[in-house]
Order: sequence, then C-alpha cells, then structure tokens
Amino acid sequence: MAKVIHAPLQAQELETLRAGDSVLLSGTIYTGRDAAHKRLCAQVEKGEALPFDLRNQVIYYAGPCPAKPGDAIGSCGPTTSYRMDAYAPMLCDLGLIGMIGKGQRSAEVIRAIQRNGGVYFAATGGAGALIAGSVRSARVIAYDDLGAEAIRELQVENLPLIVAIDAHGGNLYEEGPARYRR
Repeated sequence: MAKVIHAPLQAQELETLRAGDSVLLSGTIYTGRDAAHKRLCAQVEKGEALPFDLRNQVIYYAGPCPAKPGDAIGSCGPTTSYRMDAYAPMLCDLGLIGMIGKGQRSAEVIRAIQRNGGVYFAATGGAGALIAGSVRSARVIAYDDLGAEAIRELQVENLPLIVAIDAHGGNLYEEGPARYRR
C-alpha cells in the first residue's frame, strides 16, 4: 500500500520512508531541469535571492509539454536525473529535501541526500501523460525564457512515486537488483 505524503515535505515524515516504498505525493512541487539548475546555482554563487525558497521543497526533473485546452499541463515525464548531479548537492545543502526523476544518482548526491535527511523519488519513465493527470495546476515562476525548462510551480494530487534513495542511504538501484540475484 502506498504511503501518502505532502509537500512541502517534513523531515520526520521522510525518516519513515525506505527505498522501495510506494508513495502518493500531494501538494506544491517545482519543475526544473539542468538549464534551470545551472541558473539557480549561479544565483547562489552571486549571492542573489532565488525565485522560491528551497527549504523542504521538492524539485521534479521534468520539462512539461504544452497543455491542451482545459488541461493544467501537457505530458510531464521525468528527465534523467544524473544531468542535475553537478548542482543537486548545493541545492540540498540550501534546504532542498526532495527530488523526483529517473535513473541513478552520483555518490556525491547520495551523500547530500543523507546529510540533509532528504529523499530521491523515482517517477516512471514513459508515463508522462499518466503523471500529468496528477497535476491540478501549473504556473511558470522563473526563467520563462527557457520554455519547457522554465521553473514551474505545480499543485499535484496523488502523484505516484517510488522511494529510490532514502534519508538513511537505502538505494533501490543497488538493493533491488541484489534481491533478484538471491
């Protein structure tokens, strides 16, 4: 049975999650891919304010398609996460506590997740239209010039995810295959 969690996330809630757990996420999350992450980190390095407070937030690595009339968003599938690995540790140290994407993460990102009590969630690749059904509203909040890669604030309801890396260092990408080898 899936655990129901809400964003912004709470550290106490994340402590109960383990790699492999199914979750349904509701609340406010943000989209951002590598171009947006590069700009966020550049702003931090310049001492500039960020377009949103990262503390306890979730970034979904996605560049949504345009919405059809009447829809909140178009197809919204996950992007390969390692493209954000150069930026994720800095953002985690600034309070980012959840990331959603697909694929494995670097050792440095895993250490940042553990150090900050965060979680990396996996979304199902190829299921962008299904995922879009969990998005109730979407609005661009930063970097509009990036088009699909602009940062969007999403209101989601029951977004289906899997805990890929938990706050304790559990890693589904390592533990899952090991279980099948036995």
